[in-house]
Amino acid sequence: MQLQLISFVLILTCMEYTDCQQQPSRHRQHKQIPGVSSGCQGGCLTCSDYNGCLSCKPRLFIFLERNGMRQIGVCLPSCPSGFYGTRSPDRNTCTKCRPECDSCFNKNLCMRCRAGYYLHLGKCQESCPESLVCSDTQRECVPKCPVDCDACLINDTCTRCRPGLYLLLGKCHHVCPEESEPNDKLMECSLQVHCEVGEWGEWSPCSQAGKTCGFKWGEETRTREVVQFPSAYGKPCPPIWEKKECVLKRRRCPGQGKGRKGERRGERRNRDNRRDKDSQDESRRERKKDRERERGETGDREDSENRNKTEQRRRRGQNRDPVVSPEGGGPTQ
Repeated sequence: MQLQLISFVLILTCMEYTDCQQQPSRHRQHKQIPGVSSGCQGGCLTCSDYNGCLSCKPRLFIFLERNGMRQIGVCLPSCPSGFYGTRSPDRNTCTKCRPECDSCFNKNLCMRCRAGYYLHLGKCQESCPESLVCSDTQRECVPKCPVDCDACLINDTCTRCRPGLYLLLGKCHHVCPEESEPNDKLMECSLQVHCEVGEWGEWSPCSQAGKTCGFKWGEETRTREVVQFPSAYGKPCPPIWEKKECVLKRRRCPGQGKGRKGERRGERRNRDNRRDKDSQDESRRERKKDRERERGETGDREDSENRNKTEQRRRRGQNRDPVVSPEGGGPTQ
């Protein structure tokens, strides 16, 4: 009888607890907590109006947020910074990282340290080993860099140079070495790239003014392609085009041979005519000069003859004796 009574009391207690999970208690009213809604929302599988999420839907992590003296459960797809997630068949939870760790993969592997600690081999330490130095910007133990290096890796391999220096193959240079050229934007030395060209192509047919007939002389051309264009300081490309003089086969162009031949014949005729005309003009000029000389000589002879005749008449007149009239008059003729 006592066992039956105890069983009945347990059943009533269980039913009362289940009713409390499904409906808010009328005797205990709590204000709504920001970010947690009633009715098992926000990824909760089971929830409590007082404690928020009690369990989450699959693949979600339950995270306990402190609100005064109590903790409120929320379901998240990933854990916030400073916590790491652990999965189990029953529950996925967010666990806090070690105090000196800002973010971690698990309790033994830190990914970033808090201020004042330096990461080395997954652990956060207050000081670094002897071969390394502390980097406050990275919060890590980094290798000791050369003087000209601002950041480096193991074996003195520089990843960033100090201002004004150029990086080349893990080393810093004031001036880029031979066969390399500076990049002032990236502050790096890059290897020079020289121009490369392909083989020459075949010579084109001999032609003149785009024609392969009607001329005696023509030109042949050939080209080659650029395989690799040079960089800013690389060797420039050699000529990729050249030409040479060639002899065309003497033949008439289709439909133009007679006209071309007639044109050449006409040019020769005009040239001969001009030559003949010039010769004739020269002959006329010579004949004209001869006539002028002849006329000059003839005039001189006539003048000389006229002068001689006048002189002879004058002399004959002086040689005649005067006839005296018997009466004592004057001379008579």
